[in-house]
Amino acid sequence: MSITPAEAAAVLRDADRLYSGEQVERAFDVMAAAMTARLKDANPILLCVMNGGMVPTGHLITRLNFPLQVDYVHATRYRDKLHGNELHWLAEPHIALEGRTVLVIDDILDEGVTLQAIIEDCTRRGAQEVLSAVLVEKLHDRKHGARHADFVGLPVEDRYVFGYGMDYKGFLRNAPGIFAARD
Repeated sequence: MSITPAEAAAVLRDADRLYSGEQVERAFDVMAAAMTARLKDANPILLCVMNGGMVPTGHLITRLNFPLQVDYVHATRYRDKLHGNELHWLAEPHIALEGRTVLVIDDILDEGVTLQAIIEDCTRRGAQEVLSAVLVEKLHDRKHGARHADFVGLPVEDRYVFGYGMDYKGFLRNAPGIFAARD
């Protein structure tokens, strides 16, 4: 289901822009303020969910002015496809989570299966508390795992979205806003 760069450019050109880059940046500001209020004295580990969480994590950590550590996991259901299947673990955390507050950061909360599995894994590893943050949360009633994130940047309609970390068939994570592919 791979596409060419030219096909990716056509998808971006034809997509509906749901949020501009400026709107996304304001959402990061609001999220970071809420995270700071909640986590500034918690000595947290920020756990980036690769690959989609890379961009939101990068934008958020520069806004968090308190001591923290950063690690990552790589668990995916999509593997450059439009629909998710079974969960594949490609990398586990490297920092010991036992007794720590963990903030899992991902790009999107869709059905919640991946996020829920990561939260459960952190709990099994002994995390004292596990919180979650997503740049966007899809508005629908098909959630099978995590129903809501603790920190949410923006709501999106139930369409295939990309940009700011979210991909379209492996491309367009770097799109300058949040876009929805045309049906």
